[in-house]
Amino acid sequence: MSEMIVRTNNVTKTYGKGAAATEALRGVSLSIPKGSFTCLVGPSGHGKSTLMHLIGGLDRPTGGTIYIDGEEITGLDAAGLSRIRSRKIGFVFQFFNLLRGLSAIENIETALMLSGRAEKGQGARAQELLDQVGLSEKANAYPSELSGGQQQRVAIARALANNPDLLLMDEPTGNLDSAAEAQIIEILESLNQQGKTIVIVTHNLEIARRAQNVVQIKDGKIAA
Repeated sequence: MSEMIVRTNNVTKTYGKGAAATEALRGVSLSIPKGSFTCLVGPSGHGKSTLMHLIGGLDRPTGGTIYIDGEEITGLDAAGLSRIRSRKIGFVFQFFNLLRGLSAIENIETALMLSGRAEKGQGARAQELLDQVGLSEKANAYPSELSGGQQQRVAIARALANNPDLLLMDEPTGNLDSAAEAQIIEILESLNQQGKTIVIVTHNLEIARRAQNVVQIKDGKIAA
């Protein structure tokens, strides 16, 4: 296994063709060590989220290669990308994307089911994950009954359902107040201390100050 959980080599991404083409990424090469806490920062619209989606196998690059834990994912088919995501990657986004008709614990149980965990252990594992993010008492609450910070903590618990090595987060505190933001940062630091690799797209300077690595993306490139 590679000591670099993420490697990208000269990755490009172009949307559209001809005169309408937009270069979102222009030859991005970076390495992210296992167990690190990395922030991708830079102006809006300069390629941060595009890069994260490519690393997570949610989109495909126009050129270049991407490796996750030593395995090249660039040429994988949809099933192969799904396998990588289900085994190695957890996602958390700015908008929590919880299923509105399910309780907190049911949202996590659904993720556990999709990850292939046996039904018998889903309830206990879901409760463990809620405990981990400090929401033991909110297991039966629906998203509409939770604050923004609480919903994001459920989203983090859901992202941990497949016990991923790599957590990819796109502006996870973007919709939160200062108190909720501080709780999320504390959880992220705890997860990192437990060995999870954290990669965050953020404009939040407090998160960037806590990170071990800060990568600035500007005009689709890594800024010097």
